[in-house]
Amino acid sequence: MRLEPGAVLSDLDLSRADFTDLDLTDAVFERCAIVDATITGACLDGARFSNCRIVRCRFADTDLRRTRFEDCVFADDRDHTGVAFAFSRLEEACFADCDLSFATFERSDLHGLEATGCNLRGARFTDVDFSRLLGRKIVKWAGAFRDCNLEFADLGAIRMPGCAIRDTRLREAVLVGADFEGADLRGCDFFQATTAGATFTRADLRGADLCGMNPVEWAGFRGMKISSDHAHQLLVAMGVEVHPD
Repeated sequence: MRLEPGAVLSDLDLSRADFTDLDLTDAVFERCAIVDATITGACLDGARFSNCRIVRCRFADTDLRRTRFEDCVFADDRDHTGVAFAFSRLEEACFADCDLSFATFERSDLHGLEATGCNLRGARFTDVDFSRLLGRKIVKWAGAFRDCNLEFADLGAIRMPGCAIRDTRLREAVLVGADFEGADLRGCDFFQATTAGATFTRADLRGADLCGMNPVEWAGFRGMKISSDHAHQLLVAMGVEVHPD
């Protein structure tokens, strides 16, 4: 077994392995167990993980650009802990059908990150960045969550203007101060989510479940798109008395 760029590693137990400062660019991991491993300063740019179990690991100062995770389990069911990504680069990384329950994303670059069909229940996003500076005054935002579970997740103060969060469950999630200006939020479930100070200006919430949301608490909602059956619900939440003609 050689841990090197482009390596193909299948059906291996890599638990407690030391990946410190390793160059694993374009490496392929299939059906591997990576438990209690040390992953600091490693380069996994373009790597692919398929059907792997990655438990009780912390990716610190790790290059995960364009890395793809498919059908991977990151959560430890025994003590309800998740994987941690700290001070890492996850630009254009992709997670598909992964269990990321209780995961922590901290002070990491997430521009272009995409998650599809993933369980992110109870996940925490702290000081993450979905933006990319293209010039002194040009900033591009990119990122997507599609058909994911973000129940009880903490996305307080997250900034995802113009990004896509489609058909995703955000029930009882913390969205305090979040910036979703111009975001595509169609089909999301916001039941009892905490949204004080959030911005939904020009956001598209058609087909979403807005139960418990109150626009009075938001920082902005001008130009927001909603389904016709939401109008009465939001007006009542704002304290407006709606009477039949």
